[in-house]
Amino acid sequence: MSASDRFAACAAALLLAVVVPAHCAVAADPAPVPQRIVRVDTPATLRAAVQAAAPGDAIVLAPGVYLMDGDVSVVTPGTASAPIAMRAETARASLLRFATTGVPLEGFRVRAAWWRFEGLDIEGACASDSDCEHAFHLAGDADHVVIRDNRIRDFNAQIKSNGLMVGTAPAFPDDVLIERNWLYDTRPRQTSNPVTKLDVVGGRRWVVRANTIFDFHKQAGDGISYGLFLKGNSRQGLVERNLVRCNLHDGSGTTIGLSFGGGGTGTPYCEEQNCEVEHRGGIMRNNLVMDCSDVGIYLNRAAESHVHHNTLYATWGIDVRFPTSSADLRNNLLGGTIRNRDGAISTSAGNVTGVTPAQFAAWFVDPANADFSLLDGSAVVDQGVAAPLVTDDFCGVGRLDGAPDVGALEYGPGPACTLDMGGGTPYDRIFRAGFE
Repeated sequence: MSASDRFAACAAALLLAVVVPAHCAVAADPAPVPQRIVRVDTPATLRAAVQAAAPGDAIVLAPGVYLMDGDVSVVTPGTASAPIAMRAETARASLLRFATTGVPLEGFRVRAAWWRFEGLDIEGACASDSDCEHAFHLAGDADHVVIRDNRIRDFNAQIKSNGLMVGTAPAFPDDVLIERNWLYDTRPRQTSNPVTKLDVVGGRRWVVRANTIFDFHKQAGDGISYGLFLKGNSRQGLVERNLVRCNLHDGSGTTIGLSFGGGGTGTPYCEEQNCEVEHRGGIMRNNLVMDCSDVGIYLNRAAESHVHHNTLYATWGIDVRFPTSSADLRNNLLGGTIRNRDGAISTSAGNVTGVTPAQFAAWFVDPANADFSLLDGSAVVDQGVAAPLVTDDFCGVGRLDGAPDVGALEYGPGPACTLDMGGGTPYDRIFRAGFE
């Protein structure tokens, strides 16, 4: 099987949620060995285990449906050497169905550091969409949290983070990892509340890697929704190897893929109460962004941004906006344009812009269905410029030949989807249920 064929098989497995071929499988990074395993099988025992948690605990959920009435407060910290974990005994066989009536639901209200949430299936089931706000709400001292390998659907913002007073000063979650999750909605949200699948206000050094984000729309209020944003004077975020399909099943609303800055932040909510820059020093690389009714990447008051090796299909392109925005744009492949708006500045090199649907169809097998295996690589293969911040691609394939390919994928004779951080691979815990 050629490298391009291997990539096509991996991509198809991701998008159709079939069993992934063996050459796509890679090992997840090892978690610390738990000091105590606490097994739970009901909402009551789950809540009790969280309340009594101690560093080194692993709270293991038996398969089944957990009807969660209201939030779960997470206030006891783990440590670097003994984090506290919550995971399903069998990946995504434990369904946590959160609901509430008349009050905002925040799911897991995480206020403590060094927690890991892995392998869960989480669903919002409120009678009113405005009530089901979050599956996870991180705030204050929730540093070093890992949210990985979960399937999370039907919330306004599946994952939310912001500041909280801790003692006499506000604190914002730092060093959080969001990896290999599915974040999506099964229908448009009937709410005027903000709809963004990952909504981060403040915080530093977040890593958002290899997630699948799709079908996020709202049909009230301003009608604008995002796949994800980092804003609120946040810093040094890394957004890489994510697959974002804004309108996979439904084309309604105004949808934007990835953003540093989002729609902006009110001064009281920004870190240091300074919103002059919404995000500083962020990197977006090796992402596939598709089917957005607005831009695929939006930089709003985003200083010192690096946007390298992304592929944007069926979007308006990349917007860099407002005087405090500055960006280095390299080796991106996109339909649509790159625009500097309202005083923003950027430098561009190696980008291929304005690619028409007909050109995409001539270059790749089936780009409308996210099959970017090559038909004609003359416009992209070896056509990029040097990009030292990018050493591999969407699948984790190394860019090793000194002549990088334009876009999120590196084509060549090497293996595809075999490295331990490759986007597009469900690893040894496979999503089998498909898009719902």
